[in-house]
Parts: sequence; structure tokens; C-alpha cells
Amino acid sequence: MTERVALYLQDAHELRDGLEYVRYAEKRGFEAVWQAESRLVRDAIVPMAAYAAVTDRLKVGSGVINNWTRNIGLLAATFLTLDDLAPDRIICGIGAWWDPLARNVGIDRKKPLTAMKETITVLKKLLNMERVTFHGEFVHVDGIELDVVHGRKEPRNVPIMIGATGDQMMEMTGEMCDGVVLNYCVPPEYNIKALELLDKGAKKAGRSLDDIDRPQLVVCSVDHDHDKAIDTTRGLLTQYLAQQPHIAKASGVSMDVVAEIQSILGWPATHEQIQKAKHLVPEELIHRITASGTTEEARAKVNEYRRNGCTCPILYPVGGDVHLLIDTFAQA
Repeated sequence: MTERVALYLQDAHELRDGLEYVRYAEKRGFEAVWQAESRLVRDAIVPMAAYAAVTDRLKVGSGVINNWTRNIGLLAATFLTLDDLAPDRIICGIGAWWDPLARNVGIDRKKPLTAMKETITVLKKLLNMERVTFHGEFVHVDGIELDVVHGRKEPRNVPIMIGATGDQMMEMTGEMCDGVVLNYCVPPEYNIKALELLDKGAKKAGRSLDDIDRPQLVVCSVDHDHDKAIDTTRGLLTQYLAQQPHIAKASGVSMDVVAEIQSILGWPATHEQIQKAKHLVPEELIHRITASGTTEEARAKVNEYRRNGCTCPILYPVGGDVHLLIDTFAQA
């Protein structure tokens, strides 16, 4: 019996190399590819379209876009367009973004739960090809609909999944969405509470936890040389713990360690700063919150996430041989 597995791409590889990786992942039985959008480096939509165009079966997800920077009409039209390119293969992963990046581009993330609820409510209606009037605190639309003159006019099958971190957002995800994109850089047991919150939200909508898909980002560094794989992950964690402290908090990382790393790293962090600070990330932490090491070690750790409720690991190759990672988890 095959197991579900997906590939996660961010900005560590040339975009044209990414096209080759997704074709290879499809050939080796991967279910999906997810494209990151977080730092100001690479938007998700252009790569998603490229991946969809060069594959036939692979699902393509945003992992994750934010709900602040795209007008709700444009957001719906974007995913309608992607679905035109790859019908029934597109997944909308969306998140509440994070500071200081949002603040630095002029966005006040007040009432993130309300803002996300309004976005999801209207987005679902628009992709269902409904005419929508909605006046909330953040979303205001008057009699709009996806104006399809040429092409498919039927409702679109685009699952919507929130990349939830906070308890209330996690519960709301269970109530409103098709699935959740569970955090990376967290230990497998992090999922226990997340599943309880998802189940609580699902019951509000007359559903169960089994109705909520639960793909999870997993940092995965695979190399035949254990030490090389660990060192690669250490560099990534150095940057992420400093720039996304909400992940550090979810991981149970000491805020003293985070503060010391932040005192060395600038914004954006340079390669030299990361190298200077990475010794502060202990190897025990790397093994606890990532799947790093030899192929056997990586597979064993990914299985821990599966046993703790992850339905489809989304493997983030932080460096090294991407083909080796794909081969390690190949289903075909």
C-alpha cells in the first residue's frame, strides 16, 4: 500500500530546476508539490503555474500565501485561473503571515482570526461561482462574482487549508476548512494538541477529525553522510528561529537561545551571520524537530509525524541531493 507524500519547494533551488524536481517527484509517486511564500524572495503563484503546466497528476499547493496582500476578488480569480490550468489539482494553502515582515511592509495584522474567517468565507463562495455581497471588518464586496465568459462556469474543486499556528486559528480551521497545513520545525508530539483543536472545531460544523486533511511540512535533510545532513539543517534553523519566533515558540525552543541568535542575525540575514550563529542550535533540537540524517534516519522521523496524525508529509529539502530525498520516499 502506497503512502501519501509531497515535496515542498521554497527558494533554495533555481526555479527551472524545480520544474525538473516536480516531474521527477510525480514519476516516483509523490502526491503533491507545495510552493512556499513567506520571505520577500519568491511568490508562490508563478511557480505553481509552472509546476502545473509540466505535470499531469501531481497536485499543486500554496504553502502558504497570506490573506493580507491580495484583494479577495483577485485571490479567487487567481485560484480559478490555476484550476483552469490544472483542473482538480490545485490546493489553496493560506496563512495569517508573521511579524516583523508584515509590519515592515505596512500591514497591521490586527484581529487575525476575524480577518482569516472573512477571507475564507468569501473565497469559498466565489470559488463556488456564487454572486457575493459581504461587509465585514476586513472584507467588503458588493455583488461580485467570478466573471467567466469563456470557459468552465461550474464550481471549482479547490481545497482550502489554513497554515494554522495559534489555538483559535487551529480550531477555526477544523470548523471551516478542508484541511490544515501543520507547522514545520515542531516535534511530532506538537500534533497531539493540534488534532484536539481541529476535532473541536470540526464538531462545531457537524464533522469529525477524519474529515480534515492534515498535511504537514517537515524539514528533511537527507545525505549518506549523517554529519553533513545535520550541518545543513542547522543553518536553516538558525535563520528560522530568529526570523519566525512563533515557530520557535511552538517548538519549545528557549527564548534565550532565540534572543542570542537574533543578536547576531540582521534582516535579511547574511550567509556570514548564519554561519556565525549556527553553533547555538544544538543537535538534539535538530533531531527533535526535523527529519535529518541518513535515509534510514529521515524515514524513521517522518514516520513519527505520521503516527502523530500527519496524513501527508510535505518534505522540505533544505540542501543536498533533492533526487536522493525523492528516492528515499518514493512510492513508485
